[in-house]
Amino acid sequence: MASDHPKVLIVDDDPSHLEIYGLLVQQAGYEPVSALVKFADAHIPCDDSIGLVLLDYRLHSIRTSAEFAQEIRGLFPATPIIVLSELWSLPSDIAPFATEFVRKGQPAKLLQVVHRLLPLPEVRDEQ
Repeated sequence: MASDHPKVLIVDDDPSHLEIYGLLVQQAGYEPVSALVKFADAHIPCDDSIGLVLLDYRLHSIRTSAEFAQEIRGLFPATPIIVLSELWSLPSDIAPFATEFVRKGQPAKLLQVVHRLLPLPEVRDEQ
């Protein structure tokens, strides 16, 4: 069964962050797709229907977030990547791949950026 909700890929090394961001985007009308990145390498799902990516900057992995961003850009060339971090500005190593930068702990701003980059389809009343 296909979903009518746009898909948001969330890449993080913390399962609780995947859950939190997943619930946030789901409640906003999107379908979350999670990729857990731990110390081992992670699998980025090759789903052509991914409409946007949320990527944590600080990953405890054998690959950096910039390396994941490069892979994501190769898989989804036109898909926006929002980099999430507690840093005050976008680090230069990931800047070429990032569409937007949002500081962690700002869910309203994050959703504002998500809605701007991946608008939800209009819902029609079937009356």
